[in-house]
Amino acid sequence: MRGLLGEGAPLSASSIERLRARWTLEHEAWAKRPLHDREVVYLWADGIYVKAGLEKEKAALLVVIAAMRDGRKEVLAIEPGFRESTESWTEVFRDLSKRGIADPKLVVGDGNSSIWGAVANVWPSASEQRCWNHKIVNVLDKVAKKDQAEAAELLKAIPYAPTKVEAERLRDGFVKHFGAASKAASCLVTDWDRLTTFYAFPAEDWKHIRTTNVVESPFAAIRLRTDAAKRFKKVANATALIWKLMMVAQKRFRRLDAAALARHVHAGRVAA
Repeated sequence: MRGLLGEGAPLSASSIERLRARWTLEHEAWAKRPLHDREVVYLWADGIYVKAGLEKEKAALLVVIAAMRDGRKEVLAIEPGFRESTESWTEVFRDLSKRGIADPKLVVGDGNSSIWGAVANVWPSASEQRCWNHKIVNVLDKVAKKDQAEAAELLKAIPYAPTKVEAERLRDGFVKHFGAASKAASCLVTDWDRLTTFYAFPAEDWKHIRTTNVVESPFAAIRLRTDAAKRFKKVANATALIWKLMMVAQKRFRRLDAAALARHVHAGRVAA
């Protein structure tokens, strides 16, 4: 609460309860706001696990952030749901669509197939980019501990290759080094096309769209507060607190570097 209201704010059990009730109502209204004037270019979707009293059957917050035609980034949805469920993601995306969000040009998500199933259900024309951070973690899980430092160095170079051809050369080098039959190599080459979609978009935007960091980064700070906020035992209360924290974090979101290019992408003129 101090992080939101300032060190000098008077806090008591009754004032905290009033704030909690108010933020819950504000989040409910926010979650129904019309979005017809949003011109989305890129959209990031990630299921974030937190400890702020969320019930086991609502183990994740499904978070959607978008970059607009003018380069701004905005939180579009924060809803409790099942991270592994295509139905939950479809419900979130369908609600955004009903409120005015047309097909994004690119959706960035983790390796969870439920996100891609939901994208196909709601925004079938959107391109798909799988998060490189999640993929690297997945591959390293299949590498012996003694080899993980070397593997991580090789893997981290791949998404920063200046061209798709160079990324493929680095991929093939990793596969050769660890063996084509290895679990690590198999994991790396799986879903390769979805990992390299970003090369079809302007290079100025690659650092934004290679990963789901747009969602993960603000949540790193939020977890410091929510991990200690276990008195919020109801899903709605926990969600409202996290939503309020994200509204504060949103003020510091970094814009896309080349808004003029975002306008071209929105218009369908995509060129790397």
